[in-house]
Amino acid sequence: MDTGQTMHIISQLSLGAVVTFLAILLWPKTRDAAWMLVIIGSIAAYIEIVFSILKTFGIGGEGFLHIGSVPLITFLLPIIRMGFFTVAFLIMLIRQSRQS
Repeated sequence: MDTGQTMHIISQLSLGAVVTFLAILLWPKTRDAAWMLVIIGSIAAYIEIVFSILKTFGIGGEGFLHIGSVPLITFLLPIIRMGFFTVAFLIMLIRQSRQS
């Protein structure tokens, strides 16, 4: 592993940890559904980062369920993250259209 890859991994883990920590701190202070979904999406993004780094080191379990040649967990993690963000933004758009 070269220096660039090491710095990439360290920056992803450290910035992802900060975002996740701040999201967890914000969680009890908000009861808004859109914000809750953004917070959950941020936590899911960090889970995806950790899983990809573990997979880079050969530690991540590929699982036994596959969709074609792609492991199910590798397939689902980005979909879950983007799903939370999509629903959050849809809720915000619906609110904006009702207010207009």
